[in-house]
Amino acid sequence: MFSRVSTVAFYALSACAILAAATPGGQPTTHPVTTTVTVTAPATTSTEPASSCSTGPIQCCDDTTTAGSGTGAAILGLLGIVVQDINVLLGITCSPVTIIGGVSTCDAQAVCCEDNSWGGLVSIGCVPVTL
Repeated sequence: MFSRVSTVAFYALSACAILAAATPGGQPTTHPVTTTVTVTAPATTSTEPASSCSTGPIQCCDDTTTAGSGTGAAILGLLGIVVQDINVLLGITCSPVTIIGGVSTCDAQAVCCEDNSWGGLVSIGCVPVTL
């Protein structure tokens, strides 16, 4: 349980640091901007081949969770993101998959996501992929 709480606290602090760095003077604004992101959750969360990813680069994420989970809701709330479907899969702490010698590598969860525009902290509308 403490591991789960510390993970949420880490992501919350990371989100606060990103928000502070992105605002003039390094201080969060008193009127946070809320962004609504509309994505459709896949019918299943089965794994698909990486070649079927058409939304952008495949991401390697430290963790995945749904928008309705405690961790997912906390991160989305701190970033001011409203997701219409709480079953949407989120990628947490993501970076593009590295290709070494023609082989794609990811030591965590490889996903294909609809929205990778949140600085790697969270990717939205993800589907697990096999490399």
